[in-house]
Amino acid sequence: MREEEETMADTENTAAPKKEGRPVITRRALCVGLGGTAALLGLGAVRYAGSAPLVRPPGGQDEEALVSACIRCEKCYEVCPRGVIAPAHLEDGILNMRTPVMNFDANWCDWCTEENGGEPLCVASCPTEALKAGSTPETGVLGVAELNQDLCLAYRLIGCRFCYDACQFEAMELDENNRPYVIADACNGCGACESVCVSLQNGSISAGATERAIIVRPLES
Repeated sequence: MREEEETMADTENTAAPKKEGRPVITRRALCVGLGGTAALLGLGAVRYAGSAPLVRPPGGQDEEALVSACIRCEKCYEVCPRGVIAPAHLEDGILNMRTPVMNFDANWCDWCTEENGGEPLCVASCPTEALKAGSTPETGVLGVAELNQDLCLAYRLIGCRFCYDACQFEAMELDENNRPYVIADACNGCGACESVCVSLQNGSISAGATERAIIVRPLES
């Protein structure tokens, strides 16, 4: 009997009473609804909070589709023959965590031209098509290289041109003073230039610098 009374009491508290033929929202229902809405809004915001746009592997340039489809299986990291795919971190946004991003610290992306005839192994291994087929060095653009002249050794008249020598897609030229610069329209963001930049190692850059003089940026940035 007591259980039946408690059940009836709960039903009365949660049901929306009617006044003049129109439903009235109870305080409990209002609190639940507002709490759920706040949670959803927060979940949508944390993805981008404090994070910068990310450089994605071949076939992953549709950011919304990648984040929605990626199951964080890590297959793309494992199959990359050059080791340039890494997991995103917390500072990249909660919903981005463990999704694939490009890391050109020590190597660059050639779309598996040597290893798989130009078909990126990361795309072929993706079980959900978060990385989609159709990206090649000619048609796929991972990002665009950006050269910071304040950090570049060549602009300090040291004569460095490693980035220019590394570029295989004619996306860099030398000016009248033999200093490299980027041809943005020709750059596909392969990362070859970034991978060979020695500005950080040489210690002749501005104090407090945390990145190399040339960095591949995502298109949306």
